[in-house]
Amino acid sequence: MPLPLLQSESTLAPHIKHERRKDARPGELLDAALTLFVEKGFAATRAEEVAKLAGVSKGTLFLYFSSKEELFKAVVRENISGRFPEWSAEFASFQGSTADLLRTCMSTWWARLGSTKASGISKLMMSEARNFPELAAFYQQEVIQPGNELIRRVLQRGVDRGEFRPMDMKYGVYLVLAPMLFLSMWKHSLGTCCAGDELNPEDYIALQVETLLNGLSIAPAKPLNTTH
Repeated sequence: MPLPLLQSESTLAPHIKHERRKDARPGELLDAALTLFVEKGFAATRAEEVAKLAGVSKGTLFLYFSSKEELFKAVVRENISGRFPEWSAEFASFQGSTADLLRTCMSTWWARLGSTKASGISKLMMSEARNFPELAAFYQQEVIQPGNELIRRVLQRGVDRGEFRPMDMKYGVYLVLAPMLFLSMWKHSLGTCCAGDELNPEDYIALQVETLLNGLSIAPAKPLNTTH
């Protein structure tokens, strides 16, 4: 019985390339949308610009995302809110002191999110939330609330273990958030154009954490050994 003819690599290649391209499209669209949303803002970004940057047609974009609003939500979930389960699991498994946990949380935030393009979403929401209340409500529910809750859990852990002073958790959360929000604003505003600015984000975070710990800790917090 004769063996079936095998398709040549040249015959298979266009099909494989097409399938890979199709599978990659949502990710490419999300990357393009993130770039444009951060650079131009939500209102000024047009769907056809996102499609062009991703290398597809506007119609293709709407096959995956029904509107620009849904595209924005997908960008937020891909880059921020979808990562909260991972971050929560890391918090739950941390074995060290709460002082070290707070240091780890803030330095890791910068490495994984703050230093990336995605941190520009915070600046976008601050400037455009009033004009897009539905997106503001979405961001509040999917980013702000779980983010604040994660910080609150860190602080509460310190209080429960007798490491931190009792505090008003609402404002304790804001104390931790403030330097992170500042860095997000700086990175996507003055940090993009002031080449002579000597601000080092890692050093800034380290100093902010130690300053926080000096106020929060019942016993003086022992700083981590650092080398420069």
